[in-house]
Amino acid sequence: MTENDPSQPQTSAIPTPGLSAPAVGAQDPRLVSRRWLFFQAALAINALVGVGLAIPVIRYLLAPWRKDSSYKSWVSLGRIEAFPTGETRLAVFKNPFTRPMDGITDNVACYVRHVASDQFQVFAVNCAHLGCPVRWFPQSQLFMCPCHGGVYYADGSRASGPPERGLFTYDWKIVSGELQIFAGQTPTLSNSAKLVNISIGEGESPCRG
Repeated sequence: MTENDPSQPQTSAIPTPGLSAPAVGAQDPRLVSRRWLFFQAALAINALVGVGLAIPVIRYLLAPWRKDSSYKSWVSLGRIEAFPTGETRLAVFKNPFTRPMDGITDNVACYVRHVASDQFQVFAVNCAHLGCPVRWFPQSQLFMCPCHGGVYYADGSRASGPPERGLFTYDWKIVSGELQIFAGQTPTLSNSAKLVNISIGEGESPCRG
């Protein structure tokens, strides 16, 4: 029998209707490669990391336009009778700008000096050098910093040591017999400095006062 024997039936190469042979290289869409899964997982992780990094940046950029009434809060330190005339006493108030996670760290200390019947001085507890908490010694009538030896007089002015200025003070007022302070921000040079007029040729320092 030869290959082209006319007596044998010839099969046709025409495909049967309704059936088609799979194309070369075609893939079943139900089959997903491991590489594709890893790629999608990497995209999802990168997206989460990007969102996490973007949130604090956006909050920082929007902070100047965000108005928070906590920074404009007056806080009561108690009745004025709690601060005898001629004495300096430690007082504690709750920071008006606080979050639940702060715990007891939202308690802020300050020193109250009752100068006269209706005159007070309220000092920030932080040294004007590097911010260490100062201590009041009534025997010597001095504030002393344990960190670097800064010393201040009873009125808060600098006595000796590294600090270049006196203690920072809070604004205060008396309302219904209670001593209140403007406690929204810890007083510093940035929020308590006053405009100084510079006079040329007078021989005086423009930074006085």
